Amino acid sequence: MSKAAQFTRHAIALSVAVLMAACSPSHEDSSTQSPDQPGQARGDLPAPSSSAGLPAGRPAAGEARAQVKGKATGQSCIDCHGADGNAPIDPTYPKLGGQYSDYLAHALQAYRSGDRQHALMTPQATGISDQEIADLAAYFASRPTQLRDLHGVK
Repeated sequence: MSKAAQFTRHAIALSVAVLMAACSPSHEDSSTQSPDQPGQARGDLPAPSSSAGLPAGRPAAGEARAQVKGKATGQSCIDCHGADGNAPIDPTYPKLGGQYSDYLAHALQAYRSGDRQHALMTPQATGISDQEIADLAAYFASRPTQLRDLHGVK
């Protein structure tokens, strides 16, 4: 390959890398954002670490948040799903214990935005921040699971 062709290939590769970097979300200094903005990173919170673009979840904070009664329904997460997320009060309610944290986070984000509708969950999720979603997801993901999959089913 000629030097001109090699130079052209390197120039194209560099251009693609620069374009990809320019198109990716920027990571602003989170300490400059207002702590009063729900869902916005603050300097005292971990950097985003999930496929849902959320900050790192804190299981202990999630456990505390799971006990808070929602204004919309007067219920907490554990009132409906059980302390470990494995004892729902209604058989149609899902077991959350041991579920993937990213799945739980995406579901809560969808309830919050209205993209996913449920008579109880949509109003419950409406006022929670990104950090609270990450914390709840981390807590329930850390609990023992009673979930079943199709492994071994014939």
